[in-house]
Amino acid sequence: MNIYNTIIIGGGQAGLAMGYYLKKSKHKFLILDAHIEVGDSWRIRYDSLQLFTPRSHSSLPGLALNGDQNGYPTKDEIANYLKDYQKKFELPISLESKVTKVTKKDGIFKISTIFKETYFCKNIIIATGPFQVPFIPKISDFVSSEVYQCHTVDYKNPSQLREGQALVIGGGNSGMQIAAELANSKKNVSLSISKNPKFFPYTVFNKSIFWWLSKFGILRFTINSKIGRKIKENDPIIGEEVKSLIKNKEIKVFPRAISVMKDKVSFEDGQSIHPKNIIWATGFKNDYSWIDVNKEIFDDNGYPIHKRGVTKEPGLYFIGLSWQYRRGSALLLGVGEDAEYLAETIVWRE
Repeated sequence: MNIYNTIIIGGGQAGLAMGYYLKKSKHKFLILDAHIEVGDSWRIRYDSLQLFTPRSHSSLPGLALNGDQNGYPTKDEIANYLKDYQKKFELPISLESKVTKVTKKDGIFKISTIFKETYFCKNIIIATGPFQVPFIPKISDFVSSEVYQCHTVDYKNPSQLREGQALVIGGGNSGMQIAAELANSKKNVSLSISKNPKFFPYTVFNKSIFWWLSKFGILRFTINSKIGRKIKENDPIIGEEVKSLIKNKEIKVFPRAISVMKDKVSFEDGQSIHPKNIIWATGFKNDYSWIDVNKEIFDDNGYPIHKRGVTKEPGLYFIGLSWQYRRGSALLLGVGEDAEYLAETIVWRE
């Protein structure tokens, strides 16, 4: 039977960092991942994606990311790095093992997968990350079939768009990067955002903004601190390319989109446009419906209730959540610290 002390669900950076520390503790564990190859969670994203953290701040524990430490890695570079990471530390992983259900009986978790393989363990770590199910507002239902629309998860490059105006709805880092790419490809681009973004430059005095954030301890503030909560409320956009494109009128900015009727998008200030393309950069939502253990570990919005990834359900943990403990909890630069904490917690409890 497939019996382990611990099973990690998700083989991205959070799951691999977790595996690294569990292996150091000589703990029997297995990583289950739905993808065909390690790193696919990055590999399948849009072609031009690059991290907003430099290589110096884009490594997991135990293995530095090669290359210019002041440069910014591409998504394929990170995908290959994760694959190399798993091989270097010989982390046990079962690929193409999408988990369909988790239950618990007599203190033992039962994990069912899409191909009917079943696993059992005392501890389970959910490492599926913050990017689970694309969130697209209901107003998308009223978009005409004559308008091409997709979520950022399905966007690859400008060639898939139709001729005519493109509207990017959403002002996070992905939405900003895609809007910039479209503008640089000479597309007629508009951007709909709900609030004025705060931009941070990539570098200040020839050093990465993350070097400065580390230097002054900004990255050390936790979600429980006043400053940490303030940063979370208005997380800045890293990079100022979009700012200059907006200033030069290569990207036109509109406020929040409030309605769509066929090919007409209306905004909260009363303006409207007729785009030929809509890209929903509206983020993701959680989907933990497959965890049938204890519904009280989730809040009314379906978000896990935890303290540094530890829930009140014995043996059930989370890793890689946005702001799980600090700003970098869902990023390569910070997930290792959370993983080390959880590994120590799990080993100590045994």
